[in-house]
Amino acid sequence: MAQSHATPSQDELKTLVGRAALQYVLPGEIVGVGTGSTVNKFIDALAAMKGQIKGAVSSSLASTERLLALGIPVFDTNEVAELSVYIDGADEIDGQGNMIKGGGAALTREKIVAAQSRQFVCIVDQSKLVQTLGKFPLPVEIIPMAARRLMRQFAAMGGQAQLRLRDGQPLLTDNGQNILDVRGLQISDPLAFESLVSQWPGVVTVGVFAFQRAQVCLLGTANGVRTLTF
Repeated sequence: MAQSHATPSQDELKTLVGRAALQYVLPGEIVGVGTGSTVNKFIDALAAMKGQIKGAVSSSLASTERLLALGIPVFDTNEVAELSVYIDGADEIDGQGNMIKGGGAALTREKIVAAQSRQFVCIVDQSKLVQTLGKFPLPVEIIPMAARRLMRQFAAMGGQAQLRLRDGQPLLTDNGQNILDVRGLQISDPLAFESLVSQWPGVVTVGVFAFQRAQVCLLGTANGVRTLTF
């Protein structure tokens, strides 16, 4: 008789991929660390090998606080020439390693740390794997004075952009800027889309990661961790 196995919860899948990412951390190196609930699982797992690494470069104030609380030194990006690996989650990832990121509002710093790293390892559960990017509302960090004009530009390409609010006020990122969340897009050519929107005056960072796409995705599934390489 076949044994019945309970389907792992999303939280358990996040723990699974967070631990699996440790295999990409090289002893004696500084590791790039992203932001979000899945990355928090990775940070917790990283504490077990903190004596083997020099420390971390972090993409958000929240991750920095968590790392420091666990006794892991955090370096400024300007103190480090290159990182061997950057480990972060995503809101969506396609079959080529292109991602939508920024649900946690840290997309600009995430893109900076990703650009500084030789390898991007994305850790997600299987619900984040998509054929075409765009079902998840696209985060775009913007200069506040450009908000209305950028909303109109997204409307012209079929998107509905809304200012992200927190407690009824426009959310402020770690960089003191605002975020637009754009619904209704189908991003079939992520590289061209990222190139185009990045040129618009007032855009700080668009949450499409095509130039800084993942080389590896650790995908949490009901049958364990699947490794996708791009």
